[in-house]
This record gives sequence, structure tokens and C-alpha cells, in this order.
Amino acid sequence: MKMRIIGAILVILVSVPLLLIGKMPFIIACGVLGAFSLKELMELKKHHQKIPNFMFILSIILLILFIFWEMDTYIFSLYLDKEFFIFTFLCLVFPTLFYKREKYQTSDAIYLFGCILFLVMFCKSLIFLRTDNVYILWYLIFIAIFTDTFAFLIGSVIGHHKCSPRISPNKTWEGSIAGTIVGALLATLFYAIKIGNKNILNIIILSILLSIAGQLGDLFFSKVKRENDIKDFSHLIPGHGGILDRIDSLIFIVLAYMVLAGIM
Repeated sequence: MKMRIIGAILVILVSVPLLLIGKMPFIIACGVLGAFSLKELMELKKHHQKIPNFMFILSIILLILFIFWEMDTYIFSLYLDKEFFIFTFLCLVFPTLFYKREKYQTSDAIYLFGCILFLVMFCKSLIFLRTDNVYILWYLIFIAIFTDTFAFLIGSVIGHHKCSPRISPNKTWEGSIAGTIVGALLATLFYAIKIGNKNILNIIILSILLSIAGQLGDLFFSKVKRENDIKDFSHLIPGHGGILDRIDSLIFIVLAYMVLAGIM
């Protein structure tokens, strides 16, 4: 517990100032976040020591370049340049022609490409939201925090019915439902105070959907860990595991918001 508290304090001391400062420091932080997340995905047990060092380094470079592509400090868009998209794909696929089969295969190339694209969309979304309206980003972060916190607390007290025993044995329907309700209401309250209270019913519905998306993201990454027989993605954050262990639900909340915000 002591290490977990220390880890949480370290995360807060690093992330909060970056959110408040914004601009280039935040953009650089998103690049670092994406790089460490990709590293954790490349070091999963089923892929560990299969990906050559050159491809490992190249993938990190491509990810960072992709995040910074078509961007300056003041104007940012989510536009994914098709030329760079194709360039990234070719850089990962062509080397399979020259490596021995057991060293680097086409399945590895496709896996790396998917991971890079997934993380680039998340990191670019973070930067876009921070640039457009920092309170929206805080709103999404609060959904993740409130949902996870109350799902754990209430599930620990009254949870009896497992919602996904094969993936995450400790998660219960009682905790999940309570986390969704409390998380959505508290996040909606923040939204109404800091962003606006028009169409409050739509915001409540949006908050509920995002809370559910976050929990599905948590389950998705738990399934990845279970498939690879690991407890944490890494040991970077004391008492918490790796980067992906901390942002698993936030990734899905942010991506879901980018879709739902344009619909609702």
C-alpha cells in the first residue's frame, strides 16, 4: 500500500503540472507517454525477444514522428497524414523480407503497425483536447478516476456477482454499476460547473457511455495481460505497474469521446 501511495503521488506531481502548463511541454509528454506505452506492448511475453532491436527502435521513432506530424505549438488537428500513414506501414513491413522467419515476421509487422496507430490516435486526441478545451480533458480524466475508484470501493463492500471472472475475477456487477452511476454523476457535475449546463441530459448520457467505455478498456487490457501471463505491463510506476496499467480505461474513454462528441 505504501508503494502504491508513493506511485500515485508521483503520477500526480508529473501529470497535473503538464496539464496546467499545456502547449509544447504537454505535447512532448504525450510523445513520451506513447513511446513508453509502445515499449510495454512490444515487450509482452508473446513478442518479447522476437522483435529485433532495430525494429524496436524504428517503431518508437515512427510513433513519435507520427504524433508530431502536421502539428505546431498553437494549431493542432487530428488529421492523420495519409503519406506518413503509408510510410509507417512500409517501414515496418519491408524489413520482413530481409529478417529470418524466427526473428521478424509479417505478423510482427502488422502487430507493430496496429499498436502504433492505436497509440497515435490516443496521443493526438489528448493533445487536441488539451489545445481545444482543457476542461473537457479534465472531465474525461475524472470519469476514469471516479468510475475506477467507486467501482473498487463499492464492489469491495457489496460486490458478489462476478461480471467477467475469466478476465478480471475481482470485478463485480455491483461495483461496475455503482462506479458507472457515481462516476457519471460526479463528472457531469464538473462538466456543468466548468463547461456549461446546456443539454444536461445529453451530458449525463454521454458520461454514462464513457464510463462504460472506460470499464471495457480496463477489461480489454486485463485480457491482454491474462493472455500473456503477466500481472502488470511493467514496473515503471511503484505499486501501480506500467503506463498502460494506469491509462487503460482513459484510452478508451478518450477515443470513445472523440466519436460520441460528434454524434450527440
